[in-house]
Amino acid sequence: MCGRFTLTTPLDVLATRFGFQPGLLEHVPRYNVAPTQEVLTVLNDGGENKAGYLRWGLVPFWAKDVKIGSTMINARAETLTGKPAFREALQKRRCLVLADGFYEWKKEAAVRIPLRITLKDAEPFAFAGLWASWKSPAGERINSCSIVTTRANGLLEPIHNRMPVVLSPEAERMWLDRSIESPEVLGELLTPFPAGSMEAYEVSSMVNKVDNDEPTCLLPVGQDT
Repeated sequence: MCGRFTLTTPLDVLATRFGFQPGLLEHVPRYNVAPTQEVLTVLNDGGENKAGYLRWGLVPFWAKDVKIGSTMINARAETLTGKPAFREALQKRRCLVLADGFYEWKKEAAVRIPLRITLKDAEPFAFAGLWASWKSPAGERINSCSIVTTRANGLLEPIHNRMPVVLSPEAERMWLDRSIESPEVLGELLTPFPAGSMEAYEVSSMVNKVDNDEPTCLLPVGQDT
């Protein structure tokens, strides 16, 4: 699964990498992004990539309560077409969720050890995301998203049996291409990212607490500065 991640890359670098105009968009470094918070995403609108924020935890349009979003932070790639909350989104409402690392916890006896997983080249990347728009009985509009997960690659297998779908640049373009609606074609993009291009290192248990969102969250254990 994916329950926490980071996005510390400057906005101008993200704009160049993901092909959007930053405009007046605000962005601050995030060291411990958690469910129900706003996450930076990219959608294709009229043939152009546009960035904006979505609430992490998908709230389907038919939901009676926004609280359902806290249970829908992830969407399993293998069952997307069988879930009403994700089936239409797979065809019509796909997005990129921007990140430059994510956290996973490795169980050793009764201890859970947090690790940060990044690309070896330290570049930002995108998770495959699905989004939805929900309107509350009071008229409040909430746009939200889920991160698609798949089976773990060789690096993640000893840590957890699932991992978020990290898309290659070519897969990003296809994922955002609204002319593609075939579940079979889209499903071929939802595979584990090559383990050889990723690395993992242990970080402080301070990332266990959502309120801890600071640079020290990124430091390898044993490194003070």
